Amino acid sequence: MKTKLALATVIVLFLAGIFVSIQYYSYVFARHVTGEVVAIDRVTQPTTIIGGSGQLPSSQVFSFAIAVKDLRGEIVTASSEDRQWAVVEKGQCVDAKYFPYPPWELDKAGTYYNARLLRLFDCPGSKK
Repeated sequence: MKTKLALATVIVLFLAGIFVSIQYYSYVFARHVTGEVVAIDRVTQPTTIIGGSGQLPSSQVFSFAIAVKDLRGEIVTASSEDRQWAVVEKGQCVDAKYFPYPPWELDKAGTYYNARLLRLFDCPGSKK
């Protein structure tokens, strides 16, 4: 009886682990990136926002493309709708959390979205 209960518990925990890994893939496999911002661009330019005929949703107004050179020299890119990126300038250092698209989204697999700014600071040795 104890063996069956133990086996059932293992199976339930295994299935729960699979469910969590699939449902919350981006959070489970999020990447912490620390480094210098080498590029940051607003995807929708302010002139488009002001001169446009219709009202744009805030997700488009505060959409950014970010590139951070990490401590190993790899440049990691992501998109984001986090308004905090509006104050970040090229040459500053950041701690950020990058969330990957799941591999079953074949057209986006291997890329990051929704980068979250955790900490903004001057890079060590910067002249600012």
